[in-house]
Amino acid sequence: MKGLDRALLALGALAGLLGVAASAAAAHVSGADSLKTAAQLLLFHAPALLALAALSATGTTHRPVTRLAGAGLVLGLTLFAGDLALRALHGTALFPMAAPIGGVLLMGGWLLIAVAALIPTQR
Repeated sequence: MKGLDRALLALGALAGLLGVAASAAAAHVSGADSLKTAAQLLLFHAPALLALAALSATGTTHRPVTRLAGAGLVLGLTLFAGDLALRALHGTALFPMAAPIGGVLLMGGWLLIAVAALIPTQR
């Protein structure tokens, strides 16, 4: 497994960890709907990141697309979930339009996963 694939695997695991932590925190914060949403985003995308790392490590011809998809998901999660969590816990935004930009990046990452699925593999 190459360094980029290991990094994607580690970031997927980190997304899972942060999703569980955000879920626990949301149980103790009143009005924590945004924090619950951030936790769900992290927990829903963590397995996808793990799968992309595994797929990329197989050495198939669509490795660059899966890595780019993973990067899109990681950056999108960072912006979207990060902005929601920061708003819920500290009442401030990450920066203007962080959540919408993150959402668009997440959608782009999923689109790239679909593209990667359509690329025929060569042996």
